[in-house]
Amino acid sequence: MELAFLYESFLESRSVTTDTRKVKNGDLFFALKGPNFNGNTFAATALEMGAAYVVVDEAEVVQDDRYVLVDDVLTTLQQLANLHRRTLGIPILAITGSNGKTTTKELVNAVMSKKYKTYATVGNLNNHIGIPLTLLAMDESIEFGIVEMGANHQKEIASYCSFVEPNYGLINNVGKAHLEGFGGFEGVKKGKGELYQYLFETNGIAFINSKNEHLMEMSPFEAPVLYGRNSDFYNAKFLKSDPFVAFIAGNEELVETKLVGDYNFDNILAALCIGKYFGVPSIAANQAIEQYDPTNNRSQIVKTEKNEVILDSYNANPTSMRAAIENFASLQKENKVVILGDMYELGEESEVEHANIGALLNLLTDTKIILIGKNMAAASKECTAAAYMDTKEAAVNFLVSNQILNSTILLKGSRGMGLESLMPLL
Repeated sequence: MELAFLYESFLESRSVTTDTRKVKNGDLFFALKGPNFNGNTFAATALEMGAAYVVVDEAEVVQDDRYVLVDDVLTTLQQLANLHRRTLGIPILAITGSNGKTTTKELVNAVMSKKYKTYATVGNLNNHIGIPLTLLAMDESIEFGIVEMGANHQKEIASYCSFVEPNYGLINNVGKAHLEGFGGFEGVKKGKGELYQYLFETNGIAFINSKNEHLMEMSPFEAPVLYGRNSDFYNAKFLKSDPFVAFIAGNEELVETKLVGDYNFDNILAALCIGKYFGVPSIAANQAIEQYDPTNNRSQIVKTEKNEVILDSYNANPTSMRAAIENFASLQKENKVVILGDMYELGEESEVEHANIGALLNLLTDTKIILIGKNMAAASKECTAAAYMDTKEAAVNFLVSNQILNSTILLKGSRGMGLESLMPLL
């Protein structure tokens, strides 16, 4: 009963919020709870700010009929999103993976929007709260939805699928990310593979990189849509990434991108495969890839007055760190500098994985190396030529005293390190 009433109210306002600072007149306010906050205590404030109704799950805060009491606010938000998704009835593609899923989502959106009115996850609103909000942001004008799904433990992707109900899915890769939550690499495969399992059980379609042995091994499908090899539904020929990726597309057209790193070529292939499947003209799809310009601290080239910086500070795990280092090593540049910060959420494998990165760095004989963070101590023991600081503050002092000029710099670390704050010094 509450759900039908809430959906009717939502259709009038077309706006939901979980933050009293963003309440607009007529909004539905969902009083979510977290480890350090309880939205129920802000319900009255939301009404004062103009909310039409507040959804709460604590009876004692209810004062009048503008309070909608439910068993669990988060579950209700997800159920409302599912009802809206079913009402719209549009095709929805779910994207997950260990590395590059946000870039892939942006590329797919760029390609698909050449033919369809699309809506894709904004930024990284890819969790239990952001995903239902993404669905609720779609309206009747949308012809194709793209939902990014992040996860750091098993059963998480399965729970998202239960209310997103995707018709199509892409796991762009599986790597050593969130090892602590997933319980090791096999746990990562099992957790990400929940998307495949949902699609298999609902007769959905999966797009799979046939060159990725892990993904092919995980596939339960008889006839997925494959890309990456000449015999597949879609393929293209990689030319170079020095620093930007260039390739010959499936229609033999030369495409020069603004994306750094050969690791981004697989993300491009995925987007073009999906575009081809849904009938986006190849020339328009290639144009979308050429026009895409990353601006989100993900493999973003920033030319400063002093240096050229490959800014990749949004996230880091052993797989993405190795790929970034190997790509950087292949660049034909003088005066190369690598600045790396800690990789988080690796649990018991943290010391070994950081040490492995240190061993890899020993191969960069023509590169200055700076390591930052307590976890990077293990890397510094392997790579004794590196300058090491255990805190970002110490790194700031080092960079002030040892200014870097006229260099090409790779700046990469986990989000929590906030390495982009070093940019003014570079």
